[in-house]
Amino acid sequence: MAHVKIRIGVALMNVNFNNRDPVYLQVIRNFKEKIANGELVPGDEIPSRRELANMLKINPNTAQRAYKEMEEQGLIHTEKNHPSKITTDTKILGMVREELLGEAVDTFVASVRSINVPVDELLNLVKTKYAENNDDKGA
Repeated sequence: MAHVKIRIGVALMNVNFNNRDPVYLQVIRNFKEKIANGELVPGDEIPSRRELANMLKINPNTAQRAYKEMEEQGLIHTEKNHPSKITTDTKILGMVREELLGEAVDTFVASVRSINVPVDELLNLVKTKYAENNDDKGA
């Protein structure tokens, strides 16, 4: 598993590649995470496909595939002879956050369902742990 950090606009891109998922999907997910948490903002320029491939030490075709998919999803747009940019479409940007949150909740629910924890108890525990995590970040 490789860990690579690159600077994109104002965002520091951390990519922890795993061996399970295709690299282009991991690149897309990383962009989505940076959009959802505000590190990449609407209209931000992103590196060219070739620059991204060099920065992340990935095949240029992989970078191309990630960008093509992000363009199809409306996450980025590219005008002829200009750098690609993060979309300014607020509907698409909102859907990115909802998608990531939904995936995280689905994974969590699937992992705790077998324990048969009552929902109220589970929600209280989640609130407690979430607050503890936020306290740890502020310390």
